Amino acid sequence: MYRILRANLTNHHLDHENLSEQVCREYVGGAGIGIRILYDEVPPAVNWSDEENRLIFATGPLNGTSVPGSGTICAVTKGCLTNGCSSSQANGFFGAFLRTAGVDGLVIEGRSNDWVYLYIHDGTAEIRDARHLAGKDTVECEGLVKQELRKKPAHISVYAIGPAGENKVKYAMIFGDRGHVIAHNGFGAVMGEKKLKAIAVERGKVRPPVRDARGLAQLSKEIGKQAKKHPIYGRIHEFGTSMLWPMLTKIGLIPVKNLTTNHFPDYEKFSREYYGSMYDMKPFHCWACPLDHVQRIRIERGKNKALETKDPEFECTASWSSLIGNQDFESAVALSDLADRLGLDSNEAGWTVAFAMECFERGILTKADTDGLALTWGNVETATEVLYKIARREGVGNILADGVKRAAEHIGGKALALGVYVNKGHSPRTHDARGRWCDILDYATGNVGTVESNAVQVPDPFLPKNTALSVVKGKIRQFVDSLVVCNIATMSYSGDDVKNMVKALSLVTGWDYTDEEAVRMSLRVTNLARVFNLKTGIVPDLEVPSERYGSTPEDGPVKGVGIMTHWQEMVDEYYKMMGWDRLTGKPLPETLEKLGLSSVIADIW
Repeated sequence: MYRILRANLTNHHLDHENLSEQVCREYVGGAGIGIRILYDEVPPAVNWSDEENRLIFATGPLNGTSVPGSGTICAVTKGCLTNGCSSSQANGFFGAFLRTAGVDGLVIEGRSNDWVYLYIHDGTAEIRDARHLAGKDTVECEGLVKQELRKKPAHISVYAIGPAGENKVKYAMIFGDRGHVIAHNGFGAVMGEKKLKAIAVERGKVRPPVRDARGLAQLSKEIGKQAKKHPIYGRIHEFGTSMLWPMLTKIGLIPVKNLTTNHFPDYEKFSREYYGSMYDMKPFHCWACPLDHVQRIRIERGKNKALETKDPEFECTASWSSLIGNQDFESAVALSDLADRLGLDSNEAGWTVAFAMECFERGILTKADTDGLALTWGNVETATEVLYKIARREGVGNILADGVKRAAEHIGGKALALGVYVNKGHSPRTHDARGRWCDILDYATGNVGTVESNAVQVPDPFLPKNTALSVVKGKIRQFVDSLVVCNIATMSYSGDDVKNMVKALSLVTGWDYTDEEAVRMSLRVTNLARVFNLKTGIVPDLEVPSERYGSTPEDGPVKGVGIMTHWQEMVDEYYKMMGWDRLTGKPLPETLEKLGLSSVIADIW
């Protein structure tokens, strides 16, 4: 549609601008377009908290079509934990509704004097007073905005921040569509810094252009059929991502007690295959998605009686169960729901609370440091109190609100050896990646504040060269994140096969797009983000896992297999394959030229 809406919150000015077809073909949408805008408009000296920072919401050419999961939205900004490029996606309806409202993306700049929210409809936007929404949690805020706008729930998508975003917790997230989140690297804090409480997008009457609608409908139907029959995605359809519990336990990827062990005997109780029949559960689907993996769960009895919330994804239940030594499923659901309502990313929050618990268990922290709270393993009541303190930046929560790395540095001493993070500043997704080296390499060297590469299967995955190859091939994820579709519904969550997505793109646009062009596009986006980060000061010395994250497992399926003895060789191979200078980490001039990035060579060479 080639149309971007701009909202300047400083002067309440709204404007539109057009994108060229050439730019859209080179960067597609989503992560690609967002990172291009970030690169062009946010100079290295601009901090994540400066009003000159941009908060970009970008769709892709498949959004609002029949492609499964094409209601997804991609957000891009300069994030809090790394002060570098950040890209994150959330499923639901926002991306589809934005296009039906007549625009491909939204660029937010400036800072309001007081709390406001954006209401987008009919290709334009209104900046509305949100002072009455200040202090409300994410679920309350979503409901109040829908009520105020007097729209049917099915006709409006709302994403909001909670108290954590208002108080600029460095891992605050943006929550919307009854349980989807834009997380990792502090998107909610950036939104809070701009005094933007929520964004509401009304479903419009514009039909996103599709060159071959019949062909796309047939392909979309076939993708849905394939997903339901697939050995992995089919089980996610039936049991959600909770089906990962038994699978990941067998290969050592379950994170337990801040990675002090890999044993978690009660893992089966956390799979919907086990608990699904015990609760009142109902599926609710994202835009154009045929899968039942997203469901609502209602707890009818016990201390969490009457709790109704989204059935948590694997990473959320892992954060609030095995990671903190909690063996009770219902309390993990309740903690996940609380984190969502407060507007906290459960990944970084889980690692932070687990880190604090280990510090307490080892005597590094005492009750004098924790406001009288006993931060013992599995103490759900204490974890609950700590989440409130973090969101409000009260007491010990003010230290923990800056994430694991900064909390470890603040406490100092032996605590520095316990935090799980990469030295750029953020923690990983909630897995014990010591059993999958490609994840650690990806987090340490990636450029977007979270996963940048799919996990691609290679023979002998613990060989440094093969680990590097897996991460390089996995960069195809940036193509999918630029199409802005659900990577579960489109079966692009792992691996490097994107033939269906390439075909879908060609059917929508009429372009003669190829698999090779998709790979090149992915590498273009990856390298542009890398140049942005290098200019900001994120150098190769920071591309290292923390001591605990790079430690050798003492038990479990990969006992005694350690990554750090191979680290330098692994990074050597990776940089070589990516075409980057080993000493400086800079993409070589010839690499940038091949990817159509000649214009940025002079920025770093």
